[in-house]
Amino acid sequence: MIARYRFILFNLLIVGTWLFLTLRSSQAVPVARPLVEFPVAFQQWRMISQERFDPDVMNVLKPTDYLSRRYEGANGKRVSLYIGYHDGGTQSGEIHSPRHCLPGAGWQQLSTTRTVLVQPEGSIHLARAVYQKGQSKELFIYWFQVRGESIADEYRLKLAGITGSLAHGRKDASFIRVSVPFEADEQEAAVTGTSFITDLYPLLREFIPS
Repeated sequence: MIARYRFILFNLLIVGTWLFLTLRSSQAVPVARPLVEFPVAFQQWRMISQERFDPDVMNVLKPTDYLSRRYEGANGKRVSLYIGYHDGGTQSGEIHSPRHCLPGAGWQQLSTTRTVLVQPEGSIHLARAVYQKGQSKELFIYWFQVRGESIADEYRLKLAGITGSLAHGRKDASFIRVSVPFEADEQEAAVTGTSFITDLYPLLREFIPS
Protein backbone atom coordinates (compact mmCIF):
# COMPACT_ATOMS: atom_id res chain seq x y z
CA MET A 1 0.00 0.00 0.00
CA ILE A 2 2.81 2.44 0.93
CA ALA A 3 4.63 1.58 -2.29
CA ARG A 4 1.46 2.35 -4.26
CA TYR A 5 1.11 5.77 -2.63
CA ARG A 6 4.76 6.53 -3.36
CA PHE A 7 4.22 5.58 -6.99
CA ILE A 8 1.18 7.86 -7.24
CA LEU A 9 3.02 10.71 -5.51
CA PHE A 10 6.01 10.32 -7.81
CA ASN A 11 3.82 10.50 -10.91
CA LEU A 12 1.95 13.52 -9.55
CA LEU A 13 5.27 15.29 -9.05
CA ILE A 14 6.32 14.45 -12.61
CA VAL A 15 3.03 15.72 -14.04
CA GLY A 16 3.16 18.82 -11.85
CA THR A 17 6.69 19.64 -12.98
CA TRP A 18 5.71 19.16 -16.62
CA LEU A 19 2.69 21.44 -16.25
CA PHE A 20 4.76 24.07 -14.47
CA LEU A 21 7.39 24.12 -17.21
CA THR A 22 4.77 24.06 -19.96
CA LEU A 23 2.62 26.84 -18.56
CA ARG A 24 5.44 29.02 -17.28
CA SER A 25 6.40 31.65 -19.85
CA SER A 26 10.13 32.01 -20.40
CA GLN A 27 11.45 35.32 -21.62
CA ALA A 28 12.88 35.55 -25.11
CA VAL A 29 16.56 36.47 -24.85
CA PRO A 30 17.86 38.22 -27.99
CA VAL A 31 21.33 37.68 -29.40
CA ALA A 32 23.95 40.12 -28.21
CA ARG A 33 24.61 40.95 -31.87
CA PRO A 34 22.81 39.72 -35.03
CA LEU A 35 24.62 36.74 -36.51
CA VAL A 36 24.63 38.39 -39.94
CA GLU A 37 27.31 40.70 -38.50
CA PHE A 38 29.63 37.77 -37.83
CA PRO A 39 33.00 38.50 -39.52
CA VAL A 40 33.46 37.25 -43.07
CA ALA A 41 37.19 37.08 -42.33
CA PHE A 42 39.02 36.38 -39.06
CA GLN A 43 42.45 35.05 -38.20
CA GLN A 44 43.47 32.84 -41.15
CA TRP A 45 39.89 32.21 -42.34
CA ARG A 46 37.78 33.93 -44.98
CA MET A 47 34.18 33.27 -46.04
CA ILE A 48 33.77 31.71 -49.50
CA SER A 49 29.98 31.15 -49.51
CA GLN A 50 26.86 31.74 -47.44
CA GLU A 51 23.53 29.90 -47.44
CA ARG A 52 20.06 31.20 -46.62
CA PHE A 53 17.45 28.56 -45.84
CA ASP A 54 14.11 28.33 -47.61
CA PRO A 55 10.84 28.61 -45.62
CA ASP A 56 10.38 24.82 -45.41
CA VAL A 57 13.75 24.36 -43.71
CA MET A 58 13.09 27.32 -41.42
CA ASN A 59 9.75 25.84 -40.38
CA VAL A 60 11.56 22.68 -39.29
CA LEU A 61 14.59 24.23 -37.56
CA LYS A 62 12.82 27.33 -36.18
CA PRO A 63 15.93 29.25 -35.07
CA THR A 64 15.50 32.83 -33.92
CA ASP A 65 18.72 33.71 -35.74
CA TYR A 66 21.17 31.57 -37.70
CA LEU A 67 24.32 31.55 -39.76
CA SER A 68 25.34 29.02 -42.41
CA ARG A 69 28.67 29.66 -44.11
CA ARG A 70 31.74 28.03 -45.60
CA TYR A 71 35.20 29.32 -44.76
CA GLU A 72 38.58 28.63 -46.28
CA GLY A 73 41.87 28.75 -44.39
CA ALA A 74 45.16 30.16 -45.56
CA ASN A 75 46.28 26.57 -46.26
CA GLY A 76 43.28 25.94 -48.54
CA LYS A 77 41.39 23.77 -46.04
CA ARG A 78 37.63 24.33 -46.02
CA VAL A 79 35.11 24.07 -43.22
CA SER A 80 31.37 24.62 -42.95
CA LEU A 81 29.91 26.53 -40.02
CA TYR A 82 26.35 26.51 -38.75
CA ILE A 83 25.18 28.56 -35.78
CA GLY A 84 21.55 28.27 -34.77
CA TYR A 85 20.31 30.52 -31.97
CA HIS A 86 17.03 29.81 -30.18
CA ASP A 87 15.91 32.62 -27.89
CA GLY A 88 13.57 30.50 -25.74
CA GLY A 89 10.48 32.52 -26.64
CA THR A 90 7.18 31.21 -27.94
CA GLN A 91 8.27 31.47 -31.59
CA SER A 92 11.53 29.61 -31.05
CA GLY A 93 11.75 25.89 -31.80
CA GLU A 94 13.82 23.27 -30.02
CA ILE A 95 17.34 22.50 -31.16
CA HIS A 96 17.61 19.55 -33.55
CA SER A 97 20.51 17.25 -32.77
CA PRO A 98 22.67 15.95 -35.65
CA ARG A 99 22.11 12.47 -34.23
CA HIS A 100 18.52 12.72 -35.43
CA CYS A 101 18.77 15.07 -38.44
CA LEU A 102 21.75 13.68 -40.35
CA PRO A 103 20.52 10.04 -40.63
CA GLY A 104 17.22 11.42 -41.94
CA ALA A 105 19.17 13.23 -44.66
CA GLY A 106 20.93 10.04 -45.76
CA TRP A 107 24.09 10.28 -43.64
CA GLN A 108 25.31 7.14 -41.86
CA GLN A 109 27.13 7.58 -38.56
CA LEU A 110 30.48 5.77 -38.45
CA SER A 111 31.80 6.93 -35.07
CA THR A 112 31.16 9.37 -32.25
CA THR A 113 33.27 10.57 -29.32
CA ARG A 114 33.34 13.32 -26.73
CA THR A 115 36.30 15.62 -26.26
CA VAL A 116 37.30 18.82 -24.47
CA LEU A 117 39.08 21.72 -26.14
CA VAL A 118 40.93 23.94 -23.65
CA GLN A 119 40.72 27.63 -24.52
CA PRO A 120 41.89 30.78 -22.71
CA GLU A 121 38.20 31.65 -22.36
CA GLY A 122 37.46 28.25 -20.81
CA SER A 123 37.09 24.62 -21.82
CA ILE A 124 34.69 23.70 -24.64
CA HIS A 125 32.94 20.34 -24.35
CA LEU A 126 32.58 18.95 -27.87
CA ALA A 127 30.88 16.07 -29.62
CA ARG A 128 32.88 14.69 -32.54
CA ALA A 129 31.23 12.40 -35.08
CA VAL A 130 32.11 10.97 -38.49
CA TYR A 131 29.31 10.48 -41.03
CA GLN A 132 29.31 9.00 -44.51
CA LYS A 133 26.92 9.61 -47.41
CA GLY A 134 27.73 7.61 -50.51
CA GLN A 135 31.48 8.02 -51.03
CA SER A 136 31.63 11.27 -49.06
CA LYS A 137 32.92 11.36 -45.48
CA GLU A 138 32.61 14.32 -43.19
CA LEU A 139 33.74 15.10 -39.66
CA PHE A 140 31.18 16.97 -37.59
CA ILE A 141 32.28 18.76 -34.42
CA TYR A 142 29.47 20.39 -32.49
CA TRP A 143 28.25 21.59 -29.14
CA PHE A 144 25.38 23.41 -27.48
CA GLN A 145 25.98 26.76 -25.78
CA VAL A 146 23.68 27.56 -22.85
CA ARG A 147 24.19 30.66 -20.70
CA GLY A 148 27.94 30.65 -21.30
CA GLU A 149 28.33 26.90 -20.75
CA SER A 150 29.29 24.42 -23.48
CA ILE A 151 27.38 21.14 -23.56
CA ALA A 152 28.14 18.11 -25.76
CA ASP A 153 25.25 15.90 -24.67
CA GLU A 154 21.57 16.16 -25.64
CA TYR A 155 20.37 14.98 -22.23
CA ARG A 156 22.39 17.65 -20.43
CA LEU A 157 20.94 20.16 -22.88
CA LYS A 158 17.42 19.15 -21.79
CA LEU A 159 18.42 19.42 -18.14
CA ALA A 160 19.94 22.86 -18.72
CA GLY A 161 16.67 23.96 -20.29
CA ILE A 162 14.69 22.79 -17.26
CA THR A 163 17.01 24.36 -14.70
CA GLY A 164 17.25 27.56 -16.72
CA SER A 165 13.47 27.85 -16.90
CA LEU A 166 13.02 27.17 -13.19
CA ALA A 167 15.88 29.30 -11.89
CA HIS A 168 16.13 32.10 -14.45
CA GLY A 169 12.93 32.09 -16.50
CA ARG A 170 14.89 31.58 -19.73
CA LYS A 171 15.41 28.68 -22.11
CA ASP A 172 17.67 30.25 -24.73
CA ALA A 173 20.33 28.01 -26.27
CA SER A 174 22.63 27.84 -29.29
CA PHE A 175 23.78 25.01 -31.51
CA ILE A 176 27.21 25.36 -33.12
CA ARG A 177 28.38 22.86 -35.73
CA VAL A 178 31.65 22.77 -37.65
CA SER A 179 32.05 20.20 -40.40
CA VAL A 180 35.12 19.19 -42.41
CA PRO A 181 34.96 16.89 -45.45
CA PHE A 182 37.77 14.36 -45.86
CA GLU A 183 38.70 11.27 -47.84
CA ALA A 184 41.04 9.17 -45.69
CA ASP A 185 42.76 11.26 -43.02
CA GLU A 186 40.26 11.83 -40.21
CA GLN A 187 42.97 13.16 -37.91
CA GLU A 188 43.91 15.90 -40.38
CA ALA A 189 40.23 16.87 -40.59
CA ALA A 190 40.10 16.99 -36.78
CA VAL A 191 43.12 19.31 -36.67
CA THR A 192 41.47 21.62 -39.21
CA GLY A 193 38.15 21.65 -37.32
CA THR A 194 39.81 22.22 -33.97
CA SER A 195 41.92 25.06 -35.34
CA PHE A 196 38.81 26.71 -36.73
CA ILE A 197 36.96 26.42 -33.41
CA THR A 198 39.95 27.85 -31.55
CA ASP A 199 39.81 30.96 -33.75
CA LEU A 200 36.00 31.08 -33.77
CA TYR A 201 35.23 30.81 -30.06
CA PRO A 202 36.39 34.24 -28.83
CA LEU A 203 34.23 35.89 -31.52
CA LEU A 204 31.26 33.67 -30.79
CA ARG A 205 31.07 34.96 -27.25
CA GLU A 206 30.39 38.47 -28.63
CA PHE A 207 27.18 37.27 -30.30
CA ILE A 208 25.71 34.58 -28.00
CA PRO A 209 24.32 35.83 -24.66
CA SER A 210 25.72 34.24 -21.50
